Amino acid sequence: MEKIRIGISSCLLGNPVRYDGGHKLDCFLRDTMGQYVDYIPVCPEAECGMGIPREAMRLEGDKDAPRLITRNTRQDKTDMMVHWAKKRVSELAKEDLCGFIFKSDSPSSGMEKVKVYDDHGVPAKTGVGIFARIFMDHFPLLPVEEEGRLHDTDLRENFIERIFTLKRWRKIRNVKSSRSALVDFHTRHAHQSLCQKI
Repeated sequence: MEKIRIGISSCLLGNPVRYDGGHKLDCFLRDTMGQYVDYIPVCPEAECGMGIPREAMRLEGDKDAPRLITRNTRQDKTDMMVHWAKKRVSELAKEDLCGFIFKSDSPSSGMEKVKVYDDHGVPAKTGVGIFARIFMDHFPLLPVEEEGRLHDTDLRENFIERIFTLKRWRKIRNVKSSRSALVDFHTRHAHQSLCQKI
C-alpha cells in the first residue's frame, strides 16, 4: 500500500532541532504511526535560518496578529518567519500532503492555545503559532493535529480516519471514476466532516 504523506514538526521525530539543541521525540508517531505514513519533517525556526541552538522565543501582543520576539535580546523575528512560512507552504503544496502534525505550545508550530504575552508580560493561551496559522490558512481542508491531542484515542482515531479518507478521495478524483464509484465513496464516508467539506 502506498504510504500517506504527512507533514510533521521535525522535533517530534527525534531530530535535534529545538532552540536548546534537543528534541521532543514522540515514539507513537515515529514507530507506530510511522509504519503507515511517509513523514515530511518541518522545523520553522531552523529552516528559516535561526540556527541550532538559538535564543528561545515567544508570541507577544495581539492574539490574532502576535509578534515573534526573542526572550532575552528582544529581537522581533516575525517578518523573517512569515516570509519563510509563505514560501515553505508553497513548496509543501507540491508534496501531496494528506495532513500535518504540529508541535503543541510552539510559538511557530502550535495549532491552538499557544501562550501570547500582553504588554505587562501576562500570558494567555489564546494564540496560534505563526507557521501553523499560515499553513492552516493555505490548506483549510487539510486534517491537522498536535502531538499531545493525538494521545486522546478519540481525537487520534478521527485524525487517522480523516487522512485515510482524504487519500482515498484524491485517488478517486485523479482517475476517471464512474458515478457509482463517487456515490460509493460518499456513502461510505457520509458521517465524516471531511467528506461534508468535499
